[in-house]
Amino acid sequence: MAKVRKNKPNGRRRVEYRTMGVVGGMDYILLFCVIMLVFLGIIMVFSSSFYADYKNAKGQGGYGFLTKECIFAACGTAAMLLISKINHTNIMRYVKILYFAIVILLVLVLFIGEEINGAKRWINVAGFNLQPSEFAKPITVMALATMVYRDKNLLNTLSGTAKYITVLALPLVLIAKENLSTAIVLCAIAIAMMFVATKKWWYILGIIAIGAFGAFILVLTAGFRMERVAVWRNPAGSDSATAYQVLQSLYSVASGGIFGLGAGASRQKLGFLPEAHNDIIFAVVCEELGLVGSFIISVLFVLLVWRGYVAALQHKDNMFSMLVSVGLTTMVAIQALINMAVVTNTIPNTGVTLPFISYGGSSLIAMLMSMGILLNITRYRKL
Repeated sequence: MAKVRKNKPNGRRRVEYRTMGVVGGMDYILLFCVIMLVFLGIIMVFSSSFYADYKNAKGQGGYGFLTKECIFAACGTAAMLLISKINHTNIMRYVKILYFAIVILLVLVLFIGEEINGAKRWINVAGFNLQPSEFAKPITVMALATMVYRDKNLLNTLSGTAKYITVLALPLVLIAKENLSTAIVLCAIAIAMMFVATKKWWYILGIIAIGAFGAFILVLTAGFRMERVAVWRNPAGSDSATAYQVLQSLYSVASGGIFGLGAGASRQKLGFLPEAHNDIIFAVVCEELGLVGSFIISVLFVLLVWRGYVAALQHKDNMFSMLVSVGLTTMVAIQALINMAVVTNTIPNTGVTLPFISYGGSSLIAMLMSMGILLNITRYRKL
């Protein structure tokens, strides 16, 4: 909805609300970016997974990942459009239930979680591998936003900041044990929200220092993480599986050139690039679509992030809407940046999905539901 200002008889301005008359009130630039990214994601998942899927099915398949991704996309899009019609401020009524529910699921992962490729991050629910950490990000965003909304002075006091950190720390610690990269993303989101909610710079710097120290300790105490740092520094000097993936990813990026080899023509996905449809899918994008294709996808992300932060700026008078917009937009931005940086070996290898593009039901559905909330927020803007 948009604000319409009218003058009162006494000279003061009165504020009323009305619904924007564009695509049901939604920001259709944001909606277009999301739909295009999902569409491109389906194409790239099909292209990058067909060979491995066909080989594993012994010539009887090849469409398994495509079918699942289409189902995930359909369910997620339906959820996004439904959520975009529901007033986002109603979330505050149920945020405690959602928060404690996701914490319980994160605890269950540690005990009964499914281990895939050496990582225990999933719970099998009726044959579907649910990854609670993907849903923990938007739920934690809403929990933190609700806290600050209900106590405008929360982040301006040491005790209030301690409460903020406590609410953040509970899911953060549970996630970090098995998935440091997602924990880093969640921490970055919380810091971005603090950045717009308080002028206490030393509190923000304090959280950054605590987070950096915690990540440093977790890297030092885990051999596989130290190995990733060593591979990042010299990928050609290691014979580990991580180094192999990094090198194959760089070969993919380099061989794409300006216009790419063409859709479906990637060579690295033919058994050379491990799990090409997952976190490393941007390498296949660069190889098949080249610099032009990767630039188009990057522009779509930039446009999406721009519209998300614009929505935040248009809600300076509503702390909840502003912080949720900042949190959800930062979630997309930081994940896209980390994923692309990993593929190009700009930072050490870590498991962060490329939003809307990488294969994965939990990631795609959680992202689309988050965009549904953001689209609903764009119905209300300041004229």
